[in-house]
Amino acid sequence: AGAPVVVVMQGRAPLGVVRRSIAPAVVSMRPRLERWLDAESLALLATVGRLAEAHGARAYAVGGVVRDAWLERARVPRDLDVVVEGDALIVARALAEAVRGTLIEHARFLTASVALHDGRSVDVVTARSERYGGGGSLPRVMPAGIGEDLRRRDFAVNAMAVELASGSFDLLDPLGGRDDVDRRRLRVLHPLSFVEDPTRIFRAARYAARLGFALDAWSARCRALALELAPYGELSPARLVAELELILADAEPASALAGLARAGAFRLLDPRYRATRSGIARLAGVPATLAWAQSQGLAVEGVELIATALTAEAPREFAGAMVRRLGLTGAPLDRVREALERAPALRERLRAAGPTSEAARAVREAGPTALAWLDLTSGAPTRAAVERLLAQVGRARPELGGDAVIALGVAKGPNVARVLGALRDARLDGKIRDRQGEIDYVRGWLQHGEREG
Repeated sequence: AGAPVVVVMQGRAPLGVVRRSIAPAVVSMRPRLERWLDAESLALLATVGRLAEAHGARAYAVGGVVRDAWLERARVPRDLDVVVEGDALIVARALAEAVRGTLIEHARFLTASVALHDGRSVDVVTARSERYGGGGSLPRVMPAGIGEDLRRRDFAVNAMAVELASGSFDLLDPLGGRDDVDRRRLRVLHPLSFVEDPTRIFRAARYAARLGFALDAWSARCRALALELAPYGELSPARLVAELELILADAEPASALAGLARAGAFRLLDPRYRATRSGIARLAGVPATLAWAQSQGLAVEGVELIATALTAEAPREFAGAMVRRLGLTGAPLDRVREALERAPALRERLRAAGPTSEAARAVREAGPTALAWLDLTSGAPTRAAVERLLAQVGRARPELGGDAVIALGVAKGPNVARVLGALRDARLDGKIRDRQGEIDYVRGWLQHGEREG
């Protein structure tokens, strides 16, 4: 059978060792996929494999579906990612016809999506390689084989594939993804991975939080190098915001945001950023505050609240640069600034005694972002006060509407809003309790208030 090892000598000195190559064992993913995927998704993957083979192509399941199947996480995916060696658009068209799904093609990028009637979708992508022109720029893509496609990916745990033609669903793992999954480890595939695409730093935090993984030491050094080279002029605000929104929508957003701050990732917005203990705590509190705001009917943009948390301790010039790096200008920028400026005064106003209507007016004028920031930076008593005022404002809507006060003699125009506001305040302060009280109030206003106004 031959020697397993050959020692190469020069004279009496050994130069090296040549070992006999051992073919890697073929691992079938079918048992794991059957345990993890529902029957419909498994059949869908098999259908894609058959259709690709019928059109002279080869199809592979890739990405999260393979990683999570090996991890055997208790989560059934709604979206499946498939890479095709060959013409992905032809395969996607055939799949859409076979499952009577809705096809969306992106011919420029050689990709397509097939949406099924039950809410699931399949993204079908041509296997490709990527070439980056500069740090933070979007890559130039070229058709390639599955091996090159896997090597272009962000982390080894996402660089595994399952072939879909044979029915045994054999695993392709040329970069050691299985071992990384078993070790709960995130590992980039080359030293400049984070430099080529700095948004991978955000993805690393998201995966680490959701999966309970951590960057290995080498990848952490690669991340540190990328952050030392910040900022990246070609890294657009839209891409940064998209990554933050993905984090907010993920399973463990608080942990991911805190992890980003501790790693110094927000130096991608401005190299002067430095995380503090209080700043990390505020970022970790953003998801819970957004949930609270939603429960109170307050429309708060998550990225605006993150921007407020990031800039709370920063000098104004530095803060403005960070917020603009997130693409916040005009009204969104004003909301962030007003939140930081108004919250302290509003907190004091809620603590002070006085008419309920005055406190309610302060809450209304503050706006949703400022109220969310107030909640994020205050304790339970302040939250309870805001909730109480919001509830009282909701109950204090006048029974009389605009047409009714006009019918009582109030002239059309700004006086209508003025009277309705006065009715609401009077209800908040307990001066009016019913419809008749509102009518009497309007008549009194017509006799006295109109002349004074």
